[in-house]
Amino acid sequence: MKKYLLSPSMIAANFAILGKEMKDVINAGADIIHFDVMDNHYAPNLSVGPMVLKSLRQYGITAPIDVHLMINPVDSIIPEFVKAGANSINFHPETTNHIERTIQLIKQNGCKVGLVFNPTTLLNYLNYIIDKIDIIILMSVNPGFCGQTFIPSTLRKLNEARKLIDQSGYEITLAVDGGITMNNIDKLAEAGANMFIIGSAIFDYSDYQIVINNMRKKLIKTYM
Repeated sequence: MKKYLLSPSMIAANFAILGKEMKDVINAGADIIHFDVMDNHYAPNLSVGPMVLKSLRQYGITAPIDVHLMINPVDSIIPEFVKAGANSINFHPETTNHIERTIQLIKQNGCKVGLVFNPTTLLNYLNYIIDKIDIIILMSVNPGFCGQTFIPSTLRKLNEARKLIDQSGYEITLAVDGGITMNNIDKLAEAGANMFIIGSAIFDYSDYQIVINNMRKKLIKTYM
């Protein structure tokens, strides 16, 4: 069966008990923790830094942590997140003067690397670096805040990205981030996504396992 990855976005969790929240959501069946980093400059909000990631590791979180850097400039902070325990690091092309150099910086530090596209950012960058990345994340909301409404044009963009990946022959994870709910996750899978970064649709409910199981059921029906 096709492997779909569910990645809860910690920005939607209860930060007063963040370690427990992350353990609970992983125990409920999630695959990867999505770690949103915003600087109130590139993205209009302020979130967390490497110390919080390190604290999660010290608390006992062993699941993969996928770091999403919404900061500008981005390069100088990358080694700090590697030291803190990141497994993969994603950045936006607008946050660096030299995209390929940033990719190499992440890889040289032993992490998988991803490129993130805002709703109106073109996929043209992929023509030049698709052989160098492991993850493509399409933002289906504008960066900055939880609970936003899904932008429908993302479906068309997902189709385009999936075609580029398939034509390239590389094994690249195609993720979608923002506004994912029980009502649209199957459509996103049909459009080509295989990783789903989900915030409010998981953390707004008291029983994470029920939500995650129901989402997986919808994905199984999509694949069948």
